[in-house]
Amino acid sequence: MPENATEVTAAGIARLAGVGRAAVSNWRRRHADFPQPVGGTAASPSFALAEVERWLREQGKLAEVPLRERVWQEVAGHPAGAAQALVHTGCALLLVRDRPTAWLELTAASDDRMADALPHAVDHVLTARLGPDAPSDAPGPGSAAPGPTAPGSTAPGSTAPGPIAPGSTAPGPIAPGPIAPGPAAPGPAAPGPAAVHPANPSVAPGVHRARAVRTPTAQDLLPSVPLLRAAAQLAAEIGAGQTFEFLLGRHLDANPRQFTLTPPHLAELMADLAEPPKGAGRPAPDRPLRSVLDPAAGTGALLRAVAGPAALYAQEADAGLAALTALRLALGADGTHGSPPSLAVRTGDTLRADAFGRLATDTVLCHPPFNDRNWGHDELAYDPRWEYGFPARVESELAWVQHALARLRDGGTAVLLMPPAAASRRSGRRIRADLLRRGALRAVIALPAGAAPPYGIPLHLWVLRRPTPGDRPGPDLLLADTAGIAASAGETGGKATGGGRDRLDRLDWPAVRAAVLDAWRDRSDLPGVSRVVPVVELLDDDVDLAPARYLPRPTPGGDARGLGEVRERLAETLRLTARLTPPPATPAVPAHRPRTTVGELARAGALSLHTGNAAPGGPGPVLTEHDVLTGADPTGTPLTGPAGTPLTGPAAPGSAGTSLTDPSGTPLTAPDAPGAAPDDPVVLEPGDVVVPVLGGGTVVRVVGEREAGAALGRNLQLLRPDPAALDPWFLAGFLRGTANNRQASSYASTAARLDARRLHLPRMPLAEQRRYGERFRELAAFEEALRTAGRLGGVLVQGMYDGLTDGTVTPA
Repeated sequence: MPENATEVTAAGIARLAGVGRAAVSNWRRRHADFPQPVGGTAASPSFALAEVERWLREQGKLAEVPLRERVWQEVAGHPAGAAQALVHTGCALLLVRDRPTAWLELTAASDDRMADALPHAVDHVLTARLGPDAPSDAPGPGSAAPGPTAPGSTAPGSTAPGPIAPGSTAPGPIAPGPIAPGPAAPGPAAPGPAAVHPANPSVAPGVHRARAVRTPTAQDLLPSVPLLRAAAQLAAEIGAGQTFEFLLGRHLDANPRQFTLTPPHLAELMADLAEPPKGAGRPAPDRPLRSVLDPAAGTGALLRAVAGPAALYAQEADAGLAALTALRLALGADGTHGSPPSLAVRTGDTLRADAFGRLATDTVLCHPPFNDRNWGHDELAYDPRWEYGFPARVESELAWVQHALARLRDGGTAVLLMPPAAASRRSGRRIRADLLRRGALRAVIALPAGAAPPYGIPLHLWVLRRPTPGDRPGPDLLLADTAGIAASAGETGGKATGGGRDRLDRLDWPAVRAAVLDAWRDRSDLPGVSRVVPVVELLDDDVDLAPARYLPRPTPGGDARGLGEVRERLAETLRLTARLTPPPATPAVPAHRPRTTVGELARAGALSLHTGNAAPGGPGPVLTEHDVLTGADPTGTPLTGPAGTPLTGPAAPGSAGTSLTDPSGTPLTAPDAPGAAPDDPVVLEPGDVVVPVLGGGTVVRVVGEREAGAALGRNLQLLRPDPAALDPWFLAGFLRGTANNRQASSYASTAARLDARRLHLPRMPLAEQRRYGERFRELAAFEEALRTAGRLGGVLVQGMYDGLTDGTVTPA
C-alpha cells in the first residue's frame, strides 16, 4: 500500500456500499480475499480505501462511489487526522472560489509541483479574507513558521494596501476606530496610534496574534493533494461553501462529544434578537449589523446567522476549531454587497487573554461554556471588566455577561445563551441586581427544553444593552417563557419521553420563534407567555429572574369555557372510536402462505428502500422518529420552491435519494433551494411506508397527503412500493407483526435495531392485498381515534385539577 494512502473503517465501508456494519463483518469472515487491515486496532481496524473499492466492484457490491463519499472518506482517513485535512481542504476551496484561474493552473501540474506552489497561492487568499499573518509564539494547526513574504502579499503585521471607504471595516489602513468605553482588558497596549486594525487588533499576552489559519507548508500539503483535487471536483457540482459545510458537518456528527453546537435555528433567533425593539432609538430593523463579536465562537454558527454585510470578530480557545471556524466563515461570507465583509478570527482564552480588548462592537452574540470553575477567578480579581461586580467562582456565566457588555459600544446589544441557574443562584444576586438597576439587562427569555444542548434543560436567552451615559436606565425587565407553546405533542396530557435530539424533534420551533420575537419587539404582557416586570419588583433578597416565577403556566384547556370545549371534542372522539371499534375476531386455522422478504422485493424492483438523513430546523418540514411514534404531523413548515409552490420528489424505484423538484419536475439546484444540504433529503410521497430503525417496537406509518412533501428524518427507513405490485396498507400491516419485527431485529445491550430488508411478507395477488390493506387501514383509523381520545382526556383531567386548585372551577 502506498505511504499515506487513505484508510477507511468498517463503518465507512458500510456507508460506501449502502449496507449495515454487520454485513461488512460477514464479508470479512466469508471472503478470504477481503482486504486485510492496514491500521487501527483489533476492535476497530482500518483498511486501504483503494483496496476496498476494488474489492467491492469485483464483488458487484459497488457500481461507483459517490464523489462526496469519496471526498469524505479521504478526509476521515487522512494521515494527519480529519481536522487537519479539513483545514487543508478549506484553504483549497477558498482558492477555488476566489481565484479559479490560479487553481486550474495549479491542478495542471504534478502532485509534487502542485504542493510546492500551493502555499503561496493559499497565503494570498487567506490574507485577502482573514487579514495578514503575524508572528506568533505558538504555531497554528498544520502551519510552518512564518517565512519570507511572497511577492504581492502583505508582510506579517502590516496592513493591506489600498484606501478604505469611510465607515467600512474591511481590512486596510483605517483611521482610529471606535474604542470600547472604560479601561481596556489586561495586557499591554499595541504601540502606535489608537487605531485597531480589524484583522490585527491589539492583544494581551498569551493570545495568538497570528490569524487562526496559518499558511500550510508544501510538506504538509503533499499528502492532501489528491483530497484537494477531489474536493474541487465536488465544489464544481455543489459550490465551495456547500462542500465545506458538508465535510465539516460530517466531522461534527462523527465526533458529537467533542463539540457543543449551537443549532442553526437558535443562532438565527439570537441574531434577530440583536435587532432593537420598536421605539428604542436604534437603527431600523432592516439595517444590517455593522460589527458583530462572538467571544466563544465554537463552530461559528452564531456569526453565520448574521444577515447582511458585517465586520465579524471571533475568538475561540481551541486552535484547531478556530481554524475550521475561520474557514467556514470565510467560505460563507456574502460578497454581494460590494467589498467583502471583514473577518478576524483569533485563538485564545477570551476571559484570560482577550484578543479584541480595544474593540467596541454593535453586537455581541455568545454561547459561553457553562459551569466552568476554571474561568480565571483567581487571576482576574481586579479586571476592569467587572463593572457590575466580581463574579464568584461558580458564576462563570456572569463573567461572560460582563465581558460582552465591555465589548459593546454605548447602546450596543448583546444576546447570550445562559443556563437557567444563572438567573436564580444566590451567589450571583448582587451582579443581577446591578445589571437591573443600571438598565443593562433588558430581557430574560426561557426556551423550551430541547432547543440546544444540553437538550434536557430549558436554557435562557439574556438580552443586554450597554447603558449610554446620561440616559435614564430602563425601568422594567421583559420576562418570557415559551415552554407552554413549544412542543407539538404538548397536548398529550402526559410526561414527555425521550431525551437528546428527540426533544429538538418535538419542538414547534416556528411557534417558539414567533412568540419570542413578538414579545421582544412589542414588550407587552401576554398571559402565560410574557410579562414586563418593573425592576423594583425584582429587587428582593434573591433577585430571582427565572421567568417561570412570574409567569405561571396557563391551565391546559384554558378556563371553564375552554374545558367545556375540550370535553365536547373528547365526547365526539369517543363516539368515533366506538364506531371504528373492530368487529369480533373470527378464529381461523393459521395459514401457511409462501413468503418473501422486503430485500427480495427491493431487488425485484417491487419497492425501493431509502434511509432518512434530514434534521429539523431546515427550510421545510421533517418527519421525525418522534412524529412516527406519536402519530404527530411532520415537524416544521411546508417546503416550497422559489414561487411558493410545494416541492415534490420523483418516485423512481431504486433511486438512492430523492432530489427536490418543482411541480413540473425540474430539479431545484442549491441556489434555488435555500439551505439545501449536499445530502439530498428523501422527500415523502403518498403511499410511502415509514418504519423506525431503533426501539424494537411495531410502529409503521403510511404517508398520506398531510405528510407528503416533508423530508424523511434520521433513524427512519422508507419503503416506496410500486403501486402495480404492492398495496401500501397491506405492506404496512404485515410489517407491524410482532413476530415479524422480532425476527428482523438485532439486539444490543441497550437497544434493538430493525433491518427492514429482513421483514417477511406473504405472496398474494394484488386484489387480495387490497382486501387485507383495507382492514389494516381501518385499524389505523381506530388507533388514531384512541390516540386523540387519550390526548384530549389528559388535557381535560389536568385542566380540571388545575381549575379546582386555583379556584377557577367550582367542585359543584
